[in-house]
Amino acid sequence: MTQSKGLAGSLIETRRRGVAIVTGAERGIGLAVSTRLVQSGFKVAMASLGERPNELPEPGSCADEQPVRYYQFDLADLSSHNRLLDRVQQELGEISCLVNNAGVSSLVRGDLLELSPDSFDRSVAVNLRGTFFLTQAVARRLVVHAEAADDLIRSIITISSANAEIVGENRGDYCITKSGLAMMTKLFASRLAGDGIAVFEVRPGIIATEMTHPAADRYNQLIETGGVPMRRWGTPDDVATAVATLARGDIPFATGIHVDIGGGLQIHRV
Repeated sequence: MTQSKGLAGSLIETRRRGVAIVTGAERGIGLAVSTRLVQSGFKVAMASLGERPNELPEPGSCADEQPVRYYQFDLADLSSHNRLLDRVQQELGEISCLVNNAGVSSLVRGDLLELSPDSFDRSVAVNLRGTFFLTQAVARRLVVHAEAADDLIRSIITISSANAEIVGENRGDYCITKSGLAMMTKLFASRLAGDGIAVFEVRPGIIATEMTHPAADRYNQLIETGGVPMRRWGTPDDVATAVATLARGDIPFATGIHVDIGGGLQIHRV
């Protein structure tokens, strides 16, 4: 059935937001994403390894007096995944969105020939293995409840990195796992499209966070010399804006795509 642009838009606006889970949510990009999703009408489960943040996002447009809850959660521990999902569903309601944000960088930036197995295994355990199996667990629940939750906008959004494509030779394990997430996004998008579940990848460029702080001098020079055409650092809110746009269903006839949030860093120029 063909619908007009106006009608399609009005249908999207009337669908419920539901509950979004954001991993790695206690600071930086994860905290910004949580805040923006609450402001967009989602209830948000902030799941992270660290302690509960001192300041949680304001309720925004959510009618519920407590639209945000914090869950201490180790993404690398696969046995904890379903326990988290059970708690979120019981305490906040039906899960409609997963934002895979949690991730780690290399233990030490340096020569690729000196990359240690410990650093490699840590990156794989958190960035790739943990993210894949949490996505699988959420996807199973979204599929089971697909018909009953037809009025929900349902999505899975993975925050990877510009290094899914751009070589960072001094952190090879990080790059490898992020490129794996790019394929993961396409695989789940293909599997879940028929169930009305959109799957996206967001690739931040140089964003001002704790992870990029150790390389701040090098990034400042890159920005000043035009390596980032927009000539500024990105902010966590830049990423959060993109995530919220996708989670709200504002690009309704898309899935399996990636969105570059890097100020032009990812544009190949010669």
